[in-house]
Amino acid sequence: MKPLKHLFLIVLLISLSCKKENNSTDELTNIYATLKTTYAPDKRVELFDINFEQVDNQLILEGETTSKEAFSILLDSLKNRNVKFTNNVRILPDDVVGLQQYAVARNSVINIRSNPKHSAELGTQGLLGMSVKVLDKKGDFYRIQTPDKYISWVDRGGIQLMNKNEFDTWNDTKKIMFTKNFGYTYIDKSKDSQIVSDITLGGLLQYISEDNDFYEVKYPDNRIAFLKKNEAVMYNSWLESVVASKENIETAAKTMTGFPYLWGGTSSKGIDCSGFTKMVYLMNGFIIPRDASQQINAGKTVDKDLKFEGLEKGDLMFFGKKATADAKQRVTHVGIWLGNDKMEFIHSAGNVHLSSMNADEANYDEFNKNRYLGSQRYLGIEDKMIVDLKEKIKL
Repeated sequence: MKPLKHLFLIVLLISLSCKKENNSTDELTNIYATLKTTYAPDKRVELFDINFEQVDNQLILEGETTSKEAFSILLDSLKNRNVKFTNNVRILPDDVVGLQQYAVARNSVINIRSNPKHSAELGTQGLLGMSVKVLDKKGDFYRIQTPDKYISWVDRGGIQLMNKNEFDTWNDTKKIMFTKNFGYTYIDKSKDSQIVSDITLGGLLQYISEDNDFYEVKYPDNRIAFLKKNEAVMYNSWLESVVASKENIETAAKTMTGFPYLWGGTSSKGIDCSGFTKMVYLMNGFIIPRDASQQINAGKTVDKDLKFEGLEKGDLMFFGKKATADAKQRVTHVGIWLGNDKMEFIHSAGNVHLSSMNADEANYDEFNKNRYLGSQRYLGIEDKMIVDLKEKIKL
């Protein structure tokens, strides 16, 4: 048993043994709740969903989890109590997906949904060439986990399934990154030739060769295409040269002005508020949490007095419902402070546009000013929730 796991189990057992429980089911429920709070507090990024049922003096465990460690501690706690049980819990990924526990997005944008059906709510999106983990399968849908740890479902047409060797090969090959908002790849070295597919900002394809005007590229599913050279860049060269400065954050944000709002969107085809901030930081070399309610927990807190003082260009501003005696704070919106004399910020609401916190400006946003919750600084801050792609590529 790992030392930390062993220590956690001892503390857990001692704390629970000090409580007077009505029965073992209550005690088990408390153990489960403690583990869930510790290892999987956010179901968007970690699963620990287990049900208990008593049948003929034996406990039946059903459910699924992505946390092997939490589940191992739960089993140890049952064994230490000499509880008879049948384990039907799935540790994902399992045999349902077999060896194909990885995948890469094969369309310009893949739509990732809350449930395994096309009518389900759009939870997030992925860009062409994005690497994901495959956790589960149900019908024509796969449950995947994106680089920002977000867990949800995508239809099989959106991804190319891979085993570990294929996945490593894809990740190790040279890539081309598309740098315009919208475009196409072609079957020949001519923009007048047949289109292979559309492509959007941030899309990645495997590099094969180049001439003066075109890159020859390969899709995750081995389709070959040509991409105009003035619309793309070698990914590693871009990553080495990109500087996540305040000015570059503003530049990237303003290139998305006018993008339509789409709940769950993270692409130039449609983007929600946190998808916008996520995309801006991605184009500056960082992977940040997906949702506004997650993003507020990363970085360094600034402007604690909510007076728009001490803010710097690039800081994330959060909005929503303030905490009351009866309810916790609820984050529902996020934007990026621009740090100019107009007190402007840029955000996706209706579409991507600039608003102001100054009542004298024509674009004054009284609604969001009244629900301002505070701001977080990401630039120059080390945080495990803010992944620097320059560091990741060195690993």
